[in-house]
Amino acid sequence: MSIHDWPAAERPREKLLARGADALSDAELLAIFLRVGIVGYSAVDLARLLLNHFGSLNGVFSAPRAAFSHIAGMGDAKYAQLQAVLEMARRALHEDLRVSNALTSPQSVRDYLTLWLRNRPVECFVALLLDAGHRVLACVELSHGSVNQTQVYPQEVARQALQHHACAIIVAHNHPSGRAEPSAADIKLTHTLRDALQLIDVRLLDHFVIAGSQSYSFAENKQL
Repeated sequence: MSIHDWPAAERPREKLLARGADALSDAELLAIFLRVGIVGYSAVDLARLLLNHFGSLNGVFSAPRAAFSHIAGMGDAKYAQLQAVLEMARRALHEDLRVSNALTSPQSVRDYLTLWLRNRPVECFVALLLDAGHRVLACVELSHGSVNQTQVYPQEVARQALQHHACAIIVAHNHPSGRAEPSAADIKLTHTLRDALQLIDVRLLDHFVIAGSQSYSFAENKQL
């Protein structure tokens, strides 16, 4: 049965307009993005197929181009649309961080860093450079490495802080392995960065470890 044959209140688009986006299931939200199904599958059926194939909504968004495009009804055009949605969300969060206090918007910081790092195939280390009001001055990628490590030099972090006249920094890196728990090397690096930045009167506010949709905050776990 086509979605057009469903009762109006059950159609994803009409349901969203009447009750809000948070009333929809993952499959219904994805169906609105897909717009149409394929022969034998409604848009909701196709959305459920994608969710089952990739394991979750996060899995769909994280899917490699080749794997996503291999699904019936998908292709480079849909993949490009999906990446555009993710990038628009990241930029919207970035705009919020530029005008708000990062310490009073911790979830926005976490969401932004997750969108920035979640799909990277190798470890990357990034920094948010903040002014005295903890608004974002710049977002910089400081290094990227292999699937399980990246080299970070405290002097480069300090140089970026001085170059942007930052008063505070939030750093983050990803774990492509899928586990957000920090390693012993992550803990040691965090303390080294904190001590190095203190020498130039810059405060390290937090260090996030991102693994897919999971994240670990050093500040929340009282390790700073």
